[in-house]
Amino acid sequence: MPVSPSKELRRIFVPGAGLVMPGAGNALTARVIEATGHKVMLVSGAAIANNYLGQPDIGLTSLNELVNHVANMRNVVNIPLIVDCDTGFGNAISVRQTVRAVERAGGNAVLIEDQSFPKRCGHFNNHEIISKDEMVQKVKAAVDARIDGDLMIGARTDARGIDGLEAAFDRARAYKEAGADFLFIEAPQSAEELAAITREVPGLHLCNMVIGGKTPLLHREQLGAMGYGIVAYANAALQAALLGMQHVLQHLNDKGSIEGAEEKIMMFKERQALLNGDFYADLATRYGGRPQQ
Repeated sequence: MPVSPSKELRRIFVPGAGLVMPGAGNALTARVIEATGHKVMLVSGAAIANNYLGQPDIGLTSLNELVNHVANMRNVVNIPLIVDCDTGFGNAISVRQTVRAVERAGGNAVLIEDQSFPKRCGHFNNHEIISKDEMVQKVKAAVDARIDGDLMIGARTDARGIDGLEAAFDRARAYKEAGADFLFIEAPQSAEELAAITREVPGLHLCNMVIGGKTPLLHREQLGAMGYGIVAYANAALQAALLGMQHVLQHLNDKGSIEGAEEKIMMFKERQALLNGDFYADLATRYGGRPQQ
């Protein structure tokens, strides 16, 4: 009997595993992440805002939009999905609704943060956080809301950039006591701070490697040795795609042809293979329809 993605996530997400977890903002990116061998992915709130809305990560995405993306990703991949739920879209009661909706859509973990609404990317400046007590109630609501006991609840704190690292430790301990399965202290600013997080707050931790952000980019082996279970690259795929699109489209505008940029473009055959085109062609044949390709 196949193991559920939620059970699989609990099996592989352990202290020191150092699993690299790319982020996806749409089902196409999710397909690429699974196809390149990754064992877990993040449904990235920032990537959804950037991809779907063409806007920065400043709390503009709705719960329904997030849930639709989770469902579309679950429809095309089998690996576990950790879902970035931002602030939970409101108070503790809203968090309950969020967890239920994400679980129904196929998420295997929810990640709630302690910023005030509307939230901002944790590597921006001038964000604000709610009280520790209010966030504790959100964590408790998330724990109580899940139907499947294997669904994991993650708690993120952005206190490092506001009140300092010790305040972030204090919050993380409180969130763990409230029932969070894993913790995420956002935007540490040195390798020493990364190491201190897992040392001072024992438990299961995720860290985030933001390319161009405030946290140093360390190898997964270093971070695994520090005790991190997952190393997130929430927007690596998005940033790579943006640069690739920009280069190719600028070339097309400047040269009037794609000639000379072919090596930067996935060919039609490979694109169809990634999209599982043969499967749908076989379905069309099986059910007597017109071949799809």
